Amino acid sequence: MARKIFVNLPVKDLNQSIEFFTKLGFSFNSQFTDETATCMIVSRDIFVMLLTHDKFKTFTPKAICDTTQSTEVLVCLSCDSRDEVDTIVRQAVNAGGKTYSDPQDHEFMYGHGFQDLDGHNWELMYMNPSAVDG
Repeated sequence: MARKIFVNLPVKDLNQSIEFFTKLGFSFNSQFTDETATCMIVSRDIFVMLLTHDKFKTFTPKAICDTTQSTEVLVCLSCDSRDEVDTIVRQAVNAGGKTYSDPQDHEFMYGHGFQDLDGHNWELMYMNPSAVDG
């Protein structure tokens, strides 16, 4: 069985976060969605649980990171092309997110990122398949 990953992120306004990520093309599993949480589907084996702050606090005794002051995590997703990287970043900015760096072009690998409405950092990268040994 393939290993799955569930990234858990606290959000201030669940409905706004759902609207934001919907504009980026993500969908949600209604079976794991209520007024405190939703399960965003990234791929067959990758999911992001967006949790209200109160719900998130039930999983950890630590304080929730102030993303205006600190970085708690960098979530990096692969893309199928440089254009897809740029498109998703553009969609994120148009939906209310913001960029925090310039695109990085290393010829064999291209990346750019954005911050979502809660300041979580999302990196997007495309790696030329011919540059990867396999």
